Amino acid sequence: MSAVWTPVPIPEQAKVTEGMADLPGAKLWYWDTGGTGPVVILLHANTGSGAFWPYQQPALAKAGYRVIGYSRRGCYKSEPGDRNNPGIASDDLHHLVAHLGIGKFHAVGLALGGIITADYALSHPEKLLSVTFAATLLGVTDKEYVETGSRIRPKAFLDMPPELRELGPSYRAGNAQGVEAWRALEAQAVVGPKVVQKFANAITWAKLETIAVPTLLIGGDADMYTPPSMLRLQASHLRNAEMVLISESGHAPNWEQPEAFNKALLAFLAKRAR
Repeated sequence: MSAVWTPVPIPEQAKVTEGMADLPGAKLWYWDTGGTGPVVILLHANTGSGAFWPYQQPALAKAGYRVIGYSRRGCYKSEPGDRNNPGIASDDLHHLVAHLGIGKFHAVGLALGGIITADYALSHPEKLLSVTFAATLLGVTDKEYVETGSRIRPKAFLDMPPELRELGPSYRAGNAQGVEAWRALEAQAVVGPKVVQKFANAITWAKLETIAVPTLLIGGDADMYTPPSMLRLQASHLRNAEMVLISESGHAPNWEQPEAFNKALLAFLAKRAR
């Protein structure tokens, strides 16, 4: 008996302008749907790149947003820069925002992209209309939180292939074609040795509690990195947060359950426009 799953085909993409932003330290590839609507910048996961948003780009553009995605240093189409001086990822985002002449924007960060979003929110809160943290550990360094992560993600887990760590079992069982498409993007995401960038802030619960902009937390109920209990813990430390838990999703809810992810994100963003 085959698993019951309804695959969501990748939709036709909105027209974009692609470019290489010549930033301090490296040239980064980006795409931009343009337009005069509110800006949404998408920040990819550690296993991803700016190419990992094919389900979100057209949905956000259709809703009237100017959507921008980019690859961090050493990821798909972006230069690595000096690997001995990798710079700070949130600084690169700030330079990209300046390069593109953007004022305030909505930041949507997935996994590591969510940690960079948190780092950016602590350094440049005046630039943000809202933040969305999707399936992310948030980079919290408090001892008890780090120890909790070690209990649920032992070394054997971290040694598993990326698709086993990132994609939930229900998705892997039900959508073999989707898994292969994800794996193909993951295989091209990193060019050469991975560039490990620094953070501008030591992220703690106390610091996260200072974030005042509207915040959305999105997680999957099968996410081994940030299971529901940890998502609720995160929500308890964020002053202005909503939380959405997506059924049968692992660490890549934007890919595994794009319709639910987009519905939650668009509803959250729409409230910010009132």
